[in-house]
Amino acid sequence: MEGSFFCVFRRALLFLSLHVLMICFMHQGYTYGVEGKITSRTVPVGSLLPSTSCSPSTTKASNRKSTLEVIHKHGPCSQLVQDQNPLNHTKILLQDESRVKLASARLFDTGSPLTWTQCKPCVGSCYNQSDPIFNPSRSSSYANVSCASTACSQLSSGQGGSRCNGTCPYSIRYGDDSFSIGFLATEKLTISPTEMIDNFAFGCCENNQGLFGRAAGLIGLSDSNISIVEQTAAKYDKYFSYCLPSSTSFTGHLTFGKDGRAPCSVSFTPLSTVPQNSEFYGISIIGISVEGKPLSIPSTVFSNAGAVIDSGTVITRLPPTAYSALRTTVRKAMANYTTAPAVSLFDTCYDFSKESTVVIPSITFSFAEGVNIDLDHSGIFYVEDASHVCLAFAANAADSDLVIYGNTQPRTFEVVYDVAGRKLGFGPNGCS
Repeated sequence: MEGSFFCVFRRALLFLSLHVLMICFMHQGYTYGVEGKITSRTVPVGSLLPSTSCSPSTTKASNRKSTLEVIHKHGPCSQLVQDQNPLNHTKILLQDESRVKLASARLFDTGSPLTWTQCKPCVGSCYNQSDPIFNPSRSSSYANVSCASTACSQLSSGQGGSRCNGTCPYSIRYGDDSFSIGFLATEKLTISPTEMIDNFAFGCCENNQGLFGRAAGLIGLSDSNISIVEQTAAKYDKYFSYCLPSSTSFTGHLTFGKDGRAPCSVSFTPLSTVPQNSEFYGISIIGISVEGKPLSIPSTVFSNAGAVIDSGTVITRLPPTAYSALRTTVRKAMANYTTAPAVSLFDTCYDFSKESTVVIPSITFSFAEGVNIDLDHSGIFYVEDASHVCLAFAANAADSDLVIYGNTQPRTFEVVYDVAGRKLGFGPNGCS
């Protein structure tokens, strides 16, 4: 086989789908309330800003045979930043908003389950990628999937039956109007030199367009029959975890299977099924606390809307009622700092350029079955630069819109998906 599908797989981590992306713990001063809860932390302003040098994680997870490195596509650890324009925060947030609109409309039959990579020949168009484009003609283990196959029928965009003859085609269109078109195929997938999956079904893309950077493709981790989670169930028991680091300058990891290790200090909350789309991982948010005090949010605000965790969404979207309570309380706690103009979907921003340290109020998310997660400071603010640091949450249009717990908030945590056991876990210090 030409090149390596392992290399394709590693680079694709930059576009993980849950349809995953992103450790560094600075020396911080914590303030505790009367009940022993963390109410705030003092952090150096410099620790909020990404470095121009790469600092790979030294986590023990990186030594596991079924673990892959996760790299931010715009960070200094990425090979994809070569020949690219500088990081454009506005474009990132516009893409994020497009994805959220699709989620709210319950239209995620767009390919979240499917792992795909670009293939030769590019009969339509292929974007430039860092690794060589996969050439099926040079692989002895590659095979096309027929329209009549079970795999084709499991693919929501597959056109089986009387609508096609021969190889199963697929077509995926994403919220920002990027797309991927090609054929379903099988191949030997190499996760590491000792971890291989035979007959792995994936999309062999011959016509692609969009903002994929220079990554070779996308990994589909959703709760569906065609995803990598289901296809590797016999080997990994539908169990995977990841950690997204605090900064683009650091690396995280994606691990498949328990690997014989019991989760340490991981708290589990149930995974639920989202009625509108069973491919999402549903969660139950009970409430939010700031500085150790629960916000006055009616319990029905979260339960009526429903909630999912989606690593493909950058910024968590909250019901307007919940976001308003959060914003008001954070603004009160940060009243001594200079404000900055609103930008894009952020309406609560600060200028820390003249500060050496800042005191950040704690924010805690409470999930079903008593799971309370104290967010790392990197999960509270979205940083453009020292003069523009914004509260990393946004409001949905209505309280009835689907709540989306994005990939910023769980940074530095080990996020564990026990899909077979229908539970989701959070463990501190996941990347360190």
